[in-house]
Amino acid sequence: MSDLKESLHTEHLVLNMGPSHPATHGTVKFTMTLDGETIVHSYMEIGYLHRGFEKMCESVTYTNVFPYTDRLNYCSAIMNNIGYALAVEKLLGIECTERCNYIRVVVNELSRISDHYTNIAAAALELGALTAFIYFVEAREIVWDILEKVCGARLTSNYIRIGGLMCDFPKDLDEDMQAMYPKLDALFDDVDKLLTKNRIFIDRMRDTGIISKEDAISFGFTGPCLRACGVDYDVRKQHPYLCYDKLDFDIPLGTTGDNFDRYLVRMEEIKQSLKMIKQAMKDMPDGPVQVDNPFLRPPSKVDVYSKMEEMIAHFKLIIDGVKPPVGEVYFPSEAANGELGFYLVSDGSGKPYKCRVRPPCFSLTSAMDHIIKGQMLADVIPTFDMINMIGGECDR
Repeated sequence: MSDLKESLHTEHLVLNMGPSHPATHGTVKFTMTLDGETIVHSYMEIGYLHRGFEKMCESVTYTNVFPYTDRLNYCSAIMNNIGYALAVEKLLGIECTERCNYIRVVVNELSRISDHYTNIAAAALELGALTAFIYFVEAREIVWDILEKVCGARLTSNYIRIGGLMCDFPKDLDEDMQAMYPKLDALFDDVDKLLTKNRIFIDRMRDTGIISKEDAISFGFTGPCLRACGVDYDVRKQHPYLCYDKLDFDIPLGTTGDNFDRYLVRMEEIKQSLKMIKQAMKDMPDGPVQVDNPFLRPPSKVDVYSKMEEMIAHFKLIIDGVKPPVGEVYFPSEAANGELGFYLVSDGSGKPYKCRVRPPCFSLTSAMDHIIKGQMLADVIPTFDMINMIGGECDR
């Protein structure tokens, strides 16, 4: 047999996976060199979705950028709204009301939960666990019911405004939230029992997609993928914003930086987000949800239709836009996949001179070739899922 192996001609197989492959979501292509089923080399392309987010932002007013931010990470659109609004407010030198900050935290954490539900559900589905997918999608729909009651939309919300919110919470929302908690807890327990000690799920996830702490930092990892490596970094703790410094919550950490640790970190983050939501709802202060300056924030429809001054301000905002002073700012926020940062440059006009987004997915996805090298072909699926690449965010 040794003579046969020496004389047998073999060569590596080059395999194109995507962009039409269902697991690559139509936006990514892997060109992999295989030795049997072992990945010897991989080259990943992300250029199959391009809408020019940053360039489009330069042609509209600061307020009109919000619908574009919705489409970055569309699994948690409100988090993009909030990150962008905080950057513009920093540029303007204004601070929102205390009630606005608490409401923003509530919808922010609801969006984080829905993002983690989507990620874990899709990862389980692509490994064959259809039942877990159905449970967490049901949980996501319950969360979206709450968001729909708040702002009238489910997926792309456009709820946040510069200097405030589109509207206040409905008066009976707390009752709906109280009814929501036990439903989400029951569905969480169902998925936990189905997956966390499942022999097949563990074998597919544990010790696959490993990246060291040092390499993760070098690639610019943030969010659950970085914390799964044991790095204690969360923007909400290191650089508190809104009212996160007033809330009691823990940052879950992993040890090995593999796919199973990423799963466990996200599951624990769901618990912590619900803990924060309950605290924020309990401590919610009274007061307005917008700054008292109609030339900075869009006035309500009622005021536009009933007050001449508000109608004038509305026209000025729509035609000219908010005009921040000349300068530049960067504001980081903790989105579902990691640090979401907006870098804005103002030339004093009503449109951003430059709007640069630092999407967490871009840094995570850039490490895929490094992570899957030496792994088995089948390990690409869970690794790509737990990196949680969102095409709209990686749009360069």
